[in-house]
Amino acid sequence: MSLLQQNNPLLQIFPNHGVTLVRGNGALVWDEKGKEYIDCTAGWGVANIGHSHPRLVEAITRQATNLITCPGIYGNPERTRLAQMLVDLTDKHLDRVFFVNSGTEAVEASIKFATAATGRKRVVAIMRGFHGRSLGSLSVTHRKKYRKGFEHMLNPNVDFIPLNNIQKAREAISNDVAAVILEPVQGEGGIHIADQEFMEEIRDLCNRTGSVLIFDEVQTGFGRTGRMFAHEHWGVVPDIMCLAKSLGGGFPIGAVMVSSSIGELPRGIHGTTFGGNPLAMAAGIETLSIISDEDLVREASEKGEKLLRQLLNLKECCSNVRDVRGLGLMIAIEFKGRVQPYIEGLIEEGILVIPTGTNTIRLLPPLVISDEDLEIISDVIRLVIEQTNT
Repeated sequence: MSLLQQNNPLLQIFPNHGVTLVRGNGALVWDEKGKEYIDCTAGWGVANIGHSHPRLVEAITRQATNLITCPGIYGNPERTRLAQMLVDLTDKHLDRVFFVNSGTEAVEASIKFATAATGRKRVVAIMRGFHGRSLGSLSVTHRKKYRKGFEHMLNPNVDFIPLNNIQKAREAISNDVAAVILEPVQGEGGIHIADQEFMEEIRDLCNRTGSVLIFDEVQTGFGRTGRMFAHEHWGVVPDIMCLAKSLGGGFPIGAVMVSSSIGELPRGIHGTTFGGNPLAMAAGIETLSIISDEDLVREASEKGEKLLRQLLNLKECCSNVRDVRGLGLMIAIEFKGRVQPYIEGLIEEGILVIPTGTNTIRLLPPLVISDEDLEIISDVIRLVIEQTNT
């Protein structure tokens, strides 16, 4: 046990893999003993521009010397600028922005906005979907693992349907549904990808019933799937989009983008103390600039195709690999058995990954990762699987 882990006053709710990280640069991180790792977690998809990008560090430092906090009842130029940048990224289809601090806050706000706009109660969500752990977002999160012990406090007006099941969607989405919420690519659910026909049908059903279509792009946003936003792969535009994670380059930030087509929302319907603070806004502005200047969306597309192609070979050479799937730099390897031995082997070999359930690992490396590190990742994963299987 490391010195930092002894007598630790933190409430340890997350499983601990025994690694204490103290420094990061690009796609690499180091522990307290100086061991180097290739980071395929990126803080659950947060560090798309890499760890401690020098331009981001400079932007945060510069803003901290001017103004750190500013309540929403007063204007702030950084807040206005970032909102306009986000609106422009959607070609103005989503023309209003409400800033929060995290993905779960974005989901909470989106459900409230949809309910207020429609005056309805019911919500339709997707099986295996994950939208957060606060009570509102947990109500639309499907897995029993997260809901256990809190069922009595969750919204009873939520119905779950399978991803890509058009018939079930038609049965569930009716004139009394306030919102349909889904991830175009399910992250925590194991990198399951929506079909073109399903996405188009969901959009059409919402148009016909007056239901608000919410896309949770908290993990898929800002280049992760090889497009700025994942829904661009299908050409289907939501009424509300939830964003967070990589928007701040590692600094906590979230946003809800709303189409004016859903109508005006009552003033005071929602609020936040820290949402839209100038420090987070400066981080968001610089992060979007870096993504554009370094062409990271294209990088994610090309590197993701390369890595996925290499990892697909695992299904043929490794008997314990059930499936490999992904989009951009968002890839899952599903095993026929427990995944923990593989995670431990990868940590030993200097690769950090994310478990998804008991039998799947998720790869979410920073979009700035080098081709050389991608080669190392695929080689080491194959080596660890072969060694663990024997």
